[in-house]
Amino acid sequence: MVKRPTILTTLVLYTLLAAVGVALGASEPNPPAEGFNLQGSDPDAVEIADRVMVELGGRQAWDETRFLTWSFFGRRRHVWDKQTGDIRIEGVDRETERRYLILMNLRTKQGRAWLEGDPVTNPEDLSAMLDNGESVWINDSYWMFMPYKLKDSGVTLKHVGKRQMQDGRPAEVLQLTFEAVGNTPENKYRVYVAADSGLVEQWDFYADAADEEPRFSSPWRNWQRYGRILLSDNRGESSHTDIAVLEALPPEVLTSPEPVDWQALIP
Repeated sequence: MVKRPTILTTLVLYTLLAAVGVALGASEPNPPAEGFNLQGSDPDAVEIADRVMVELGGRQAWDETRFLTWSFFGRRRHVWDKQTGDIRIEGVDRETERRYLILMNLRTKQGRAWLEGDPVTNPEDLSAMLDNGESVWINDSYWMFMPYKLKDSGVTLKHVGKRQMQDGRPAEVLQLTFEAVGNTPENKYRVYVAADSGLVEQWDFYADAADEEPRFSSPWRNWQRYGRILLSDNRGESSHTDIAVLEALPPEVLTSPEPVDWQALIP
């Protein structure tokens, strides 16, 4: 289990990191993504988001983490080269029960796909599979990495105040709304930053930002260290599996449809 620092320790660490950034001439230790709505966000919400990043391992550690893999609730396995945008998605279609594989680049939207081991060559079918692959990745990666994305492009952060989580512990609550990003910009999230750990330990999902009640709430539990960063696998009734941060990755994992020896790849 990860030993969680006290709030005082977190505040001191955050202050020291900020001071180092100023001393080195850096603009700030956790700069927002281009397009983040800084003007429309609450300053205290932004400060809380920055403290969360410190707890997670720090912005530099996140930026320098390159290869990640995980299975989304046992449904789909992902491999992501965060530096190049190359991804591998292996899964089974829930309607047809057909196995599929997608190799694509998130930046160029170009790639290849296979169904039951056969290459998808029809241009329309391939385009549909790549579009679906991008949508699946957007959804699944948000369920995995959301706390690192509090200052993403298109996000507006508001500080809702202090509330109790489902387990009764106090938390600072941040509200995330979106503009012109992702597949569902009408969504809204409320993210609970636990007072004792400084980590995101619950989120509430609103299908529409105007909704007064969330469609669901789920915990973010079991934070563990992977490489230089922290990741959480437990979402209550379901959990991510096969999580790993890799220092290196054989190129064929992201270029070849050949089966991957996962046991050899992940220690």
